[in-house]
Amino acid sequence: MKTAVIVFPGSNCDRDLAVALESVTGRAPAMVWHAETALPDGVDLIGIPGGFSYGDYLRSGAMAARSAIMREVSNAAGRGVPVLGICNGFQVLTETGLLPGALMRNAALNFVSRPVALTVENSQSLFTSGYQSGETVHIPVAHHDGNYQADPETLDRLEQSSRVAFRYAEPVNGSARNIAGILNDAGNVLGMMPHPERAIEAAHGNTDGRRLFEGLLETVA
Repeated sequence: MKTAVIVFPGSNCDRDLAVALESVTGRAPAMVWHAETALPDGVDLIGIPGGFSYGDYLRSGAMAARSAIMREVSNAAGRGVPVLGICNGFQVLTETGLLPGALMRNAALNFVSRPVALTVENSQSLFTSGYQSGETVHIPVAHHDGNYQADPETLDRLEQSSRVAFRYAEPVNGSARNIAGILNDAGNVLGMMPHPERAIEAAHGNTDGRRLFEGLLETVA
């Protein structure tokens, strides 16, 4: 599987994501700088990592969403290429319009950094085939603006179309309906606040995140 990781000024989880992808696929991803205007030929998966792109100026992900490479990411997503946005990557995906809603400041106005329990809501997507629906997994979060919000109609559509991929098992940041990760209409774009790349080795405390990447490898490769 040929993968690519988009790198913005301020990204701090790009190498973590690259290590996770190489560990599972056996092939190092292409690291694509934000100013590039093309993606590698034949890319099978695009990862948008966590961090603080552009220092989170204006809004988290707002400036990164207007980087040159994001036009190509949007075009690739439109062709069906899987796109995974983690933490700041989720924020970038909402800012580009690839996913609905917005990530707001955490309800308690504090930075949350700890392992959290997630409920797998949909195990039938490209990204979640390594899990069982209703299963509880544990994956770390590390964010200040992870409070997912959307209007009630959008939230209802997400629920009714099985586009909620992960839900916090208990309140973490004030997210509407405890949503932790959502899919686009086509099911090839996932945005999630928790960091699966930080739960791929036993030394991390658990390997629940690894199953996301293994499921991707099996379904996409």
